[in-house]
Amino acid sequence: MLTIKQITENKEFVLERLAVKRFKNPELVDEIISLDNNRKKLQNQSEALLAELNKISKEIGILMKAGNAKEAEQAKKRNTEIKEESQKLSQELTLTEEKLNSFLVQLPNLPHISVPLGHTPEDNVEIRKGGQIPSLSESALPHWELAKNYDIIDFELGTKLTGAGFPVYKGKGAKIQRALINFFLEEATNAGYKEYMPPLMVNEDSGFGTGQLPDKEGQMYHVTLDNFYLIPTAEVPVTNIFRDVIVNASELPIKATAYTPCFRREAGSYGKDVRGLNRLHQFDKVEVVQIAHPAKSYEILEEMVKHVESLVKKLELPYRILRLCGGDMSFTSALTYDFEVYSAAQKRWLEVSSVSNFESFQANRLKLRYREESEKKPVLAHTLNGSALALPRILAAILENNQTNRGIRIPKVLVPFTGFEYID
Repeated sequence: MLTIKQITENKEFVLERLAVKRFKNPELVDEIISLDNNRKKLQNQSEALLAELNKISKEIGILMKAGNAKEAEQAKKRNTEIKEESQKLSQELTLTEEKLNSFLVQLPNLPHISVPLGHTPEDNVEIRKGGQIPSLSESALPHWELAKNYDIIDFELGTKLTGAGFPVYKGKGAKIQRALINFFLEEATNAGYKEYMPPLMVNEDSGFGTGQLPDKEGQMYHVTLDNFYLIPTAEVPVTNIFRDVIVNASELPIKATAYTPCFRREAGSYGKDVRGLNRLHQFDKVEVVQIAHPAKSYEILEEMVKHVESLVKKLELPYRILRLCGGDMSFTSALTYDFEVYSAAQKRWLEVSSVSNFESFQANRLKLRYREESEKKPVLAHTLNGSALALPRILAAILENNQTNRGIRIPKVLVPFTGFEYID
């Protein structure tokens, strides 16, 4: 959430950056400034009444001691009037603050100055690419056919048990899933991330803290009886570990990682581009999160990008890194890099990771702050997160790109975790 100070002191800059993000209701900025001015006015009036009330309360005691009963009664009458006025002001102030907050949560984060202009994914900017796109034979199969032929993923059984988008991994398919999870976690902990195993459901406060609520409730599975939400990513519970926390500046950066299943309704997702593992309602992912000093957060973002890049390199996958344009960015992000791997059988790029800096946007919602040793007042921290990595499309690319006459070759880095070199 943007702060009032950001908006009131930099109105033109805020409007300019919101336009980059294709925000459709810029008039909210003026309404927020107007509401904040009214809030300050009501607050000043309320404080003035309170000061008058305190003054009269002291005068009543003095008048009573002096035997001025008539003047004391008049003072008591004024005291009652002030209390009534104060109550009305308090109610008006509460309503104004509620309306102000309801407008504030509708404003997305401001895109970083380096974010390119653009409306759609086609306007994203390629930063770099690596790896070799394999040349497959004409008989090469997409992963959903390979999964069926080698009996490693059963999409029909998942539909029977739950519904479309909930595959069942079997045999070596289940083992390679576990191998990928273990590999990603090992790489994260070796890079200094502390591992967590968080709950898979969160409350409203957690959803609000990381920006999923009230923006994306339609995309999350909602357990209505208990008012819990199934997590769309481990980012939500892991970042909320630090909600309402003040940390010492010397503790920064804080690095956390977690493996979790992720749940997304993906409403309106249909067609050939979502076949097989390309888009699921339940999938596995290892997430990395950092809580950073504002002066270091963009340096840390680059570090996180390099971490994810090292993973796709070690998996021997052709990849590219994109800087997202304003129109393709999430509500909460200030700058996002997307990773895509090339799926040779499908002949297209598949997104497998997003690495983002949220600056203080989430921290303001979370009330996540840090304190310098020389300062008394705490300051909002910066939060960052990245997929490191999401499994479904990684697995799809591994299956498709590594199909051979013998079977599907397992990347060397995974063999110690799988215990086999081929799926055959």
